[in-house]
Amino acid sequence: MTAVDHANAGYRRLYEQDGLSFGLGFPLTGEQESTPDIDMELRLASHAEAVGFDALWARDVPTYWPRFGDAGGAFDPWSLLSHIGAHTESVALGTASVVLPLRHPIHVAKSAASVDRLSDGRLVLGVASGDRDPEYPAFGVDPDNRGHLVRESVAALRALWREEYPTLDGSWGHIDGELDVLPKPTTDTLPVFPTGNARQSTEWIAENGDGWIFYHLPESTLASYLDTWRSHAPEKPFTIAVQVAFAADPTAEPEPLHLGYRAGVEWFREYFRRLDDYGLDHVIVGLRAAEPQAAITTFASEIIDEL
Repeated sequence: MTAVDHANAGYRRLYEQDGLSFGLGFPLTGEQESTPDIDMELRLASHAEAVGFDALWARDVPTYWPRFGDAGGAFDPWSLLSHIGAHTESVALGTASVVLPLRHPIHVAKSAASVDRLSDGRLVLGVASGDRDPEYPAFGVDPDNRGHLVRESVAALRALWREEYPTLDGSWGHIDGELDVLPKPTTDTLPVFPTGNARQSTEWIAENGDGWIFYHLPESTLASYLDTWRSHAPEKPFTIAVQVAFAADPTAEPEPLHLGYRAGVEWFREYFRRLDDYGLDHVIVGLRAAEPQAAITTFASEIIDEL
């Protein structure tokens, strides 16, 4: 995959290598409905880097909605990634994904650039329009305006990172050339990856994003999406997220999970080989396991090292 001109260390780690790269999504402990043990998260993050994962991805879930059944890891993504970055060496740090309509672009620009600078350029910024209905009234946001807010925020972020003392107008406010936002990122702009459709057209994502993050897709659908994406953005990467649960029997055939599968490690090895053959660039793995460190080790030795 050819890098964008402003590729930072995180982007290069994921997309300037031959073949499929792998990341893990927080919470690494698998805790979905409460606050995970941060010491265990840190130990698992260090272990994941040591055994060969290329990225660690934090989600942005401002509030916990029990009906949704998923707290998203509980911690604020900027604080979590900064902490993880201080205890790892070179693994990419990703957001999957920052909900732009619920965050002021000046805050996003400053927080993202801070994590990027503090981690020596390892941040990859996934952005999204959000999917939890009660959060929009909680933040005073009209959900019907999400698409516009995503477009407006991405444009503002690029300007705030690239320009000194910019002049900008938006529904979020106005900067008239007297203020700047510091720090600037390690490159002229951070790599920005729209997630899902983000209420945008494929054409807009191809033009304004540095790649595309999508949810788990059946293989035939993924192949179709990749063909469409390559026709719009042949040099920009495509990433998906997949939930993975290892069956006790290494030869077990797949059973569907929400956004992924439970299967034997042998089936998963062939599955990811097929994704590599399709031309997929990166997978964000959500590991479901009672013993997450053992599952991380198994994934690395049986899949990453064998691909």
